[in-house]
Amino acid sequence: MNATPAPANSIDPQRDLDLRTAARYLVRHPLVLAENDQDMFMLIRRHERALGGLFTRRFGYRLQVTADTARLFKSSVVPLRRPLLTPTSQERPFSQREYTMLALALAATAAGPTVISLRDLIHEVRSAAADADIALTEESTDRRALVTALKWMIQHGIAREIHEHVDRYVADEAADAVLSLRPDRVALLPLPVLARSETAEQVLDRSDQRLSSRAWMRSALLEEPVLFRTDLTDGEWSELRQRLGEEAAVFDDMFGVRLESRAEGIMVVDTENELTDSRFPRGGTLGHAALLLVDRLVHLDRIPAEVLPGSGIDNDLDADKTGRVPFSRSDVINVVARLAAEHRRYWSQDAADNPERLTRDVLDLLCDHRLVEVDGNVVWLLPPAWRYSIDVQYLQESLL
Repeated sequence: MNATPAPANSIDPQRDLDLRTAARYLVRHPLVLAENDQDMFMLIRRHERALGGLFTRRFGYRLQVTADTARLFKSSVVPLRRPLLTPTSQERPFSQREYTMLALALAATAAGPTVISLRDLIHEVRSAAADADIALTEESTDRRALVTALKWMIQHGIAREIHEHVDRYVADEAADAVLSLRPDRVALLPLPVLARSETAEQVLDRSDQRLSSRAWMRSALLEEPVLFRTDLTDGEWSELRQRLGEEAAVFDDMFGVRLESRAEGIMVVDTENELTDSRFPRGGTLGHAALLLVDRLVHLDRIPAEVLPGSGIDNDLDADKTGRVPFSRSDVINVVARLAAEHRRYWSQDAADNPERLTRDVLDLLCDHRLVEVDGNVVWLLPPAWRYSIDVQYLQESLL
């Protein structure tokens, strides 16, 4: 006897779970390669039509899937601080020169061939640089930047070393290697706005599209750590608050996350900590220093005194109406120096011995997560920072 078919409108829990898993992965990894994660690629390919429809209708994104590559084009919003990271164990943001070399390398390989020697590739890069009126040198700095760009391409499945390694070019300008290239994947990298833009400003303006305010605000919520009230017009903020329940349902349905709303703004909270490429709180000296600094500044702000004895703070700046609390940069450095002295046994010696440099790195991390803003010599502590209050004794014990 044949089984009775399920009703067309029945709920399939496994399908819903698969869609959510794939959607979460695509947000974090907008370029998915079959050779790197076969199971996830097959999951995305199996639900390509449904995923593409959800991302397009709700966020203005476009999903393109080929035989071995999935690419999610996030073309409706430009995150404020989301640099490319170097393909090394000690990840860091690309330098301007490395971005230039990557752009030249992609331009030189977009039309093929599929196999090329490193020497021929360097020749093509130099030709592309000449066409763009960019001066390249034989100095090790430029060679190192090009190698970083090529290793990024290798990491992302755009190139593959099939004879020797490109690293040798850093120390030896005569070094050679053979690379297998994927021009089809090169074509998937740029956002469509690149084809219609002549300057960097036009790329940013056309990428940050508010043609659909609903899709733009959803994208901003998804891509930024916090969407502040001040990021929106009065009309956009009113619209978002009126349909907050609907937005919460969308984010729960697609990603299994919740929205946290305050007077100052709204943030997406992911309890699994998977939808971000930079976690906070985080481990290591930098992460611990950042968390301790936030906690110290939050507690200092609660002390109603012009001078705070023993704190390193003598603050004559006033909070503004958006809930931001200002501190001078020199005072923040003083706080970090005191923290370094207190926690030297837990931190790296180099960081503890250089509080000014540590402060710069800590502020960069906190800016990435929109917990502070730096305006010249003023450091603004932002409202989300008050979510982070720590037990310092527990933190110390966790480092032992």
